[in-house]
Amino acid sequence: MHYVYVLQGEEYKDYLYVGNTGNLTIRLANHNSGGNYSTRKYKPFRIVYYEAYLNKQDALDREIKLKHHGSVIGHFKRRIRRSLA
Repeated sequence: MHYVYVLQGEEYKDYLYVGNTGNLTIRLANHNSGGNYSTRKYKPFRIVYYEAYLNKQDALDREIKLKHHGSVIGHFKRRIRRSLA
């Protein structure tokens, strides 16, 4: 399986990170250990949302839409607003 995931900083609640991976457990541990330069200063994280795909390209396409289309991420944030609280 391939996953698109959204992380929220536990101390920086307004910071969301969208990524994709083949293993959520290992990827979350990597983010929380500071292994990802772009998220290092916002750790620790929790997963607030993920989607599973059989096809890697489908997961990459969804990640790109969430990262680069403002209206998509805005709609997404409204949809999971209770999870982000």
